[in-house]
Parts: sequence; structure tokens; C-alpha cells
Amino acid sequence: MPVAAARPCRHAGCSALVRDGSGFCAAHQADKRINRFGDDRRGSATARGYGAQWAKLRVRIMRRDAGLCQPCLQAGRVTAAKQVDHIKPKTAGGTDDESNLQAICTACHKAKTAREAAQGRGV
Repeated sequence: MPVAAARPCRHAGCSALVRDGSGFCAAHQADKRINRFGDDRRGSATARGYGAQWAKLRVRIMRRDAGLCQPCLQAGRVTAAKQVDHIKPKTAGGTDDESNLQAICTACHKAKTAREAAQGRGV
């Protein structure tokens, strides 16, 4: 069986030759994990409950809310929503029930997430 030509390690600045097809030398095997989707600690989006059923539910919520950010509407602004948010976070006992979901713009979602994180830290 023919052997593939050795290639340089894909780690920046490393000139070690790799023959096993992994792309990284033994010293840089951990680099294979860089730029991967998902987070081993949190699990993939599907493992966290954001698979095909969530995608369908998200479309329903965006249609229900006419694609408008609900927190902005409550503040008298009209802003296009880009995401769907749990009003009561799942970590605080919230569910995927439609009454617990809202369309939300990125700015509002970031601000809400930061507030929730601060509360979780007791700040």
C-alpha cells in the first residue's frame, strides 16, 4: 500500500512532518480541537436541546412575534429580532413552552444574558 507524503504540521510555526493524516504532530494534537463546533463542557447544540424540534419552534415564535424584538416593543422601539429567547431561563426552571419564549434582537439578548449571569454570580 502506498504511503502518503509527509506534510508539515498545521500548527503555526511548527515544521515537524506528519505522516498519519491527522494534520498535527504529536506535540500539537490538541490543536485539532480549535475551531470545532460545540463545547465539550456544554455539549453540542443538539445535546442541549436545540436540534430540529427547536428550529421548528423557533420559526413559530418568530412568526408569532412578527419578527420583532419583544423587549424593544415594550420600550416603544421597533427592532427586528434575530433570536428566540427563554423569558425564564432553562437553568432557572424555564421550559420550551411557547409562553416562555420571545423573539429578541441581539442587543437585548446580550443585555438580558449579562443580567442573568450577574444574578447567577450574586453580583
